[in-house]
Amino acid sequence: MTVKIAVIMDPIESIHAYKDSTFAMLLEAQRRFWSIYYIRPGSLYVLDGRPFAQTASLSVKDQSENWFQLGTYTETDITQLDVILMRKDPPFNMEYIYITYALELAQSQGVCIVNNPQSLRGMNEKFSIMNFPQCCTPSLVTNDREQIYNFICKHQDVVVKPMDAMGGESIFRITPEDNNRHSIIDQITLKGTKTIMAQRFIPEISEGDKRILLINGEPVPYALARVPVKGEFRGNLAAGGQGHGVPLSEQDRQICTEIKTSLVENGIIFAGIDVIGSYLTEINITSPTCIRELDAQFDLNICASLFDHIESALT
Repeated sequence: MTVKIAVIMDPIESIHAYKDSTFAMLLEAQRRFWSIYYIRPGSLYVLDGRPFAQTASLSVKDQSENWFQLGTYTETDITQLDVILMRKDPPFNMEYIYITYALELAQSQGVCIVNNPQSLRGMNEKFSIMNFPQCCTPSLVTNDREQIYNFICKHQDVVVKPMDAMGGESIFRITPEDNNRHSIIDQITLKGTKTIMAQRFIPEISEGDKRILLINGEPVPYALARVPVKGEFRGNLAAGGQGHGVPLSEQDRQICTEIKTSLVENGIIFAGIDVIGSYLTEINITSPTCIRELDAQFDLNICASLFDHIESALT
């Protein structure tokens, strides 16, 4: 079938094509001879109830230089597209929310949006784990500095992180003996005005922060364990972590089973959950990564499975 697919992403010229998951999706779309369009970031608008954007035809090549070619930008009624991949990275701010409103209009007229715009707004990637306390290490969400300090005293070794960042940014590990504990709490909460998440530290981070990818709630059978470098507790690849593939454990599969219904009911076609030890720590739905690393290590084609599902939803 002929499919018109568009992608909303950060500037395509700035990506690292060899490891970019969105680029992997574009390569698969091209392998299927789908018509691909690039939506210029920030160009979406709504006129008299119809969503439009500046779009350009897009072709890609799996190489480290000159990996894309764009046609001429035109004003496009995005309800004429079949599929739109919403792959813009956080920060999650009001501009991001306005994009989801425009996409929801397109969705109401039959366009398949990956992922569901309403869920992109309503399922914070960190807060959403609170729906599954049975899968999580003790966790606290608050802007109250005293509550945070009491949580640290109770659990002795705690990680605190903002609710709206990615890539390991602004994550701190604190103990009651840390001389900088109050300064860190003041900084991350903006002196009690910004809500953050605190979680009991999970020592198994030394074995890696596992990224598990799920397509319509079903996990890829391998995870990418992102192992912190020496002297670091963050496994994020952006923070220097080294990724190596591992088969899913029974506990990993159990966590996937626990969250599957919620993902499917909320229209989360593609998700990436983070698991440390036996604990769920995040549910990533905005722009999950690690496709290319897993494909390379296990000779997979994760995007083929993803696009098979998308294609079945269009028929």
